[in-house]
Amino acid sequence: MTTSPHTWAAAPGGAEPEQRYRPGTGPGTGSRARPQGRPTAARPAPPWRRPARGGAIDEQTWRRAVAAIESAEEVALACHVSPDGDALGSMLALGLALRGAGRHVVASFGDRHFAVPRLLRFLPGQELLVAPAEYPAAPALMITFDVATVERLGLLEDNARNAAELLVVDHHASNVAATGFGTLRLVDPTAAATAVLAEELITRLGLPVDEHIATCLYTGLVTDTGSFRYGVTPAVHDMAGRLVATGLATDAITRALWEGNPFGYLKVLATALERATLEPLAAEAHGLVWTYVTRDDRAAVALPYEEVEGVIDVVRQAGEADVAVVLKQDDEGLWQVSARSKGAIDVGRACAALGGGGHARAAGFTSHLPPDDTLALLRPLLTRM
Repeated sequence: MTTSPHTWAAAPGGAEPEQRYRPGTGPGTGSRARPQGRPTAARPAPPWRRPARGGAIDEQTWRRAVAAIESAEEVALACHVSPDGDALGSMLALGLALRGAGRHVVASFGDRHFAVPRLLRFLPGQELLVAPAEYPAAPALMITFDVATVERLGLLEDNARNAAELLVVDHHASNVAATGFGTLRLVDPTAAATAVLAEELITRLGLPVDEHIATCLYTGLVTDTGSFRYGVTPAVHDMAGRLVATGLATDAITRALWEGNPFGYLKVLATALERATLEPLAAEAHGLVWTYVTRDDRAAVALPYEEVEGVIDVVRQAGEADVAVVLKQDDEGLWQVSARSKGAIDVGRACAALGGGGHARAAGFTSHLPPDDTLALLRPLLTRM
């Protein structure tokens, strides 16, 4: 609960870009077809000019972060477990930019069952990924993306604790300096996505952006804003415009992210909606709607856990409730709780009180208790912003 001086990938004079990156055809997913007679090398282009953004990070911190990266012989990148589009997209974007500058880069996330979620397998740059066991045990420089607490690194938590320099790039409001981690912190809760900070970092490093990098950043931006529905500002649309201008295929990205669910997902969604409960007087009478998905629900249709992430986006549509909650039982039997608010209730504060975190309108936590008992703990915490 996404993105330099950049270079344009478009041809001079505002003509159409030479190539359009389409999910499933870039690095890590197969070869990219090129029209006959076109050169394979990228054409030099004028710098990507972008107005400087404000935010919660001071100039000295930005300069220290840039200096740390520029002086590192190897850069180790990591994002949170069960990565979403913002986490993985931001990490791969910087990884591709650094590799393009001739830097040695390694990237990973700390899941025990290490695999890129199906919805994100179109992202370029996956050849940078290594399993947690192959990740440097004590990196000279480690950079984390979209990680609000060090525990969210999973199997890479010890690697982070052993890093000589740990740069944290994040936009979660719960990642506060008093309790946060890292020797350098690029943390800005006003950013719409971590990819916004990734773009700024690439900008300050003076690295170019092509449509592969733009695809990663756009994925982070579009997923964390809910297809530009939440937390949108003029700067968000400006950023999206810069990324689209590189020639990336927004239609193909949209299909990959939201129109490729397996049929089994529809079965599980139907079951979850059938058992959904509306509590109009909960959440200080702003209303609560909630449901759950069991491990057995998924097993009946051979549906992996990662495929039920979108259930919350359907449940939250109930107009009578400000708060929506979905409890999803993972393969280990734990309940992963997703909470969303339309603006009246601070679900981030509620989830933080139960060991989780996130934003005021989108947050989550892990519960060892069954759904009814978990909701009994959560209800009294659902209070106004």
